[in-house]
Amino acid sequence: MEIELREATHDDYDAVAAFTENTWADRDGSDYIPHVYHDWIDGDDRYTVVADAGDDIAGIVQCVMLSDWEAWGQGMRVNPDFRGHGVANRMTHELFDWARAQGATVLRNMVFSWNIAGLGQSRATGYDPITEFRWAHPEPDADADPVMTVTDDADAAWGYWSKSDARAHLRGLALDFEESWAVSELTRSGLHRSAENDELLVVQEDGTHGFACLSREEERTNEDDETTTFVEYAVGAWTDADAARSLFAAISRDAAERGADETRVLIPETPRFVTDTAYCRVKISDEPDFVMGMDLTKDDR
Repeated sequence: MEIELREATHDDYDAVAAFTENTWADRDGSDYIPHVYHDWIDGDDRYTVVADAGDDIAGIVQCVMLSDWEAWGQGMRVNPDFRGHGVANRMTHELFDWARAQGATVLRNMVFSWNIAGLGQSRATGYDPITEFRWAHPEPDADADPVMTVTDDADAAWGYWSKSDARAHLRGLALDFEESWAVSELTRSGLHRSAENDELLVVQEDGTHGFACLSREEERTNEDDETTTFVEYAVGAWTDADAARSLFAAISRDAAERGADETRVLIPETPRFVTDTAYCRVKISDEPDFVMGMDLTKDDR
């Protein structure tokens, strides 16, 4: 079977949509690719690969540059009719080569913890396990009242983050401020931009006890044309349950002021952070997500 790897085009939409629209049918969810395809493949910072089998598309995957040295892999899908032919391996190594050519030294991806096939595929192609996280979903509440003081002190947030258990567990990663469903290294300059944009919440009382920073706000429309406002926070980190309670209250109030209907906050997947969230009676996702990383300075062949 001859399969050519090439850059995706808008003309590939129908073939790609045909094998991706039911990707998560057994999980009561739909695949995002058919809904965003045309916008998703556009941009100088990304490379979307399709495996062209002539009369059909055998697979698709995308790589995005998040910074000068960090690349992100996403959207790996293989047409069920072509599984077992090494399509995923070939596409993955194509991404590695492209990312290296852009100057990246690491390429990361995210795999749902229940996606055993995806986890195995990532390890088989050279990715190493990096970290895991979970989503907290505090309810927007304009009347939420943090007990501790909430500031926008970026340097205090950085000082806390740089020596925190949260940073150590997450390997310095938080949600990327530009690319959805991607993580990148959280930087001091990023926190300063958050503060300048009124998007940083720092919990302080005789020291700094935690912080959260906003990553994006967006309007979402469902199949019934109902619109909801979604507000996402790049990371939430804190010292103890009392600090967590104040931080979640600050997030709830901030989200309400932004008109949010739904929220989510990335938190480290550790017993303390997860149980602190539960102790604060904040809704939490059922399962964690895993982040994997490929060291592009190594030979993957």
